[in-house]
Amino acid sequence: MTDPAPAALPRLNDLALASLPARVARPAYDRSRTRIGIVHLGAGAFHRAHQAVYVDELLADDPDWAICAVSLHSPGVRDALRPQDGLYALALLGEETELRVIGAIREVLFAREQREAVLARLADPAVRLVTLTITEKGYCLAGDGLDFAHPEVVRDLAQPEAPSGAIGHIVAGLRARHRQGLEPYTVLSCDNLADNGGKLRRAVLQYARRIDAALADWIEREVAFPRSMVDSITPATDDALRECVAAQLGCRDAWPVQREPYAQWVIEDDFRNGRPAFERAGATISDDIAGYDRAKLRLLNAPHSTLAYLGALLGLETVAEAMAHPPLAGFVERLMRGHIAPHLAAPRGFDAQAYAGAILLRFRNPAIRHRLLQIAQDGSQKIPVRLLGTIADALAAGRPVEPLCLPVAAWLHFVRRQAQAGIALADPLAPALSAIGRAATGEAAGDVPAFLALDAVFAPLSSDARFAQALRIAYAALGDGGAAAVERALAASAAAQ
Repeated sequence: MTDPAPAALPRLNDLALASLPARVARPAYDRSRTRIGIVHLGAGAFHRAHQAVYVDELLADDPDWAICAVSLHSPGVRDALRPQDGLYALALLGEETELRVIGAIREVLFAREQREAVLARLADPAVRLVTLTITEKGYCLAGDGLDFAHPEVVRDLAQPEAPSGAIGHIVAGLRARHRQGLEPYTVLSCDNLADNGGKLRRAVLQYARRIDAALADWIEREVAFPRSMVDSITPATDDALRECVAAQLGCRDAWPVQREPYAQWVIEDDFRNGRPAFERAGATISDDIAGYDRAKLRLLNAPHSTLAYLGALLGLETVAEAMAHPPLAGFVERLMRGHIAPHLAAPRGFDAQAYAGAILLRFRNPAIRHRLLQIAQDGSQKIPVRLLGTIADALAAGRPVEPLCLPVAAWLHFVRRQAQAGIALADPLAPALSAIGRAATGEAAGDVPAFLALDAVFAPLSSDARFAQALRIAYAALGDGGAAAVERALAASAAAQ
């Protein structure tokens, strides 16, 4: 990590807050009066750009929820933020970049070097919430349960008093509280993982049962693991951001973060020892996290994939560029508003059309360079959950599916084009897909059945003659998969509305 800001500039810290330019937002509370009530495992950019910002909004009214941010595998965040008293800048990327200094993090620890401090904080009765952003691999899962062969799990079970992984730390903290007769903390996963709270609960219970059956029973009875859903595009920090922040702050920030202005956080209301009033900061408290996950998959992720595959065939590079292409942008909006939103089994109180409008605004944000080829990766995993579920529902209800099949057909053309150009596919089914793509002739009659034979992607929908026919028509409409053919297909779709 480098810091390109001039060394002569002072470092961002508590003393520097008063001298920041008036246009820079800063904590609206006395940081010295806040108390740590949250331990967060995985102090990466997403947490600091998302959950910590929600907490920052609340501390003026409720100072008991400041954050101890714990890095499990790298000292980078600690070493960057400790000299800054935990402060850092958040850049909100829109037509103009807005800066805000976040003060919610009061302590930053690196677990490998400060294990005793981390465990002491987890055992602190003032801590009532432990949150996580550790990515899916940090949960050490095998299926929906814990992978007992994972090296981190093996190591932590051998020395549970000196854990290294997230599950080990959670259980070690709960074990200390159980021994001392203290109330447990709630454990809230904030990772993009379906049923994240359920998976985390199962992993924690399985781990705990290996070391202490009575502890596992207590966790099962007393500890809450709410589910959640999070959303906000958070590009990685780079030197350009550091230079921009230094110029606007007049001081150096070793590790600022950036994200789009939009953020969403949906949380299951299942807390046992109090909770912050997250809804005051804009979070949604709901008992239907699965419904929000479904809405995100179908109204955000499906259009994302649509832009990726059709946009790639058109020779476009980013989501914003794709949305600046009127025929493609128009098709995506019609798909969302006419074929997905009206038929979505949405959570109570959820406005699907308003959500679609917010997503379209996000897609048009020119400050976010979200590359289409990145979104196009892992299509065999994404297409079933993003598009095929909606198609299956439409078929069951007797609704037309031709527009919904066009992005699926675009994926098939994308695979064919990549394979025949000798470009490796980033996909778990790359060998099978590439073989089909290389053998494809561009004719729907032969190509589509070959792809539909991939049961891992299309079953059981592949046996529906209506779907197969609609997909063949869409595939043929895209012709050779070139830009001119895609333009004609989009124009024909618009005319048919």
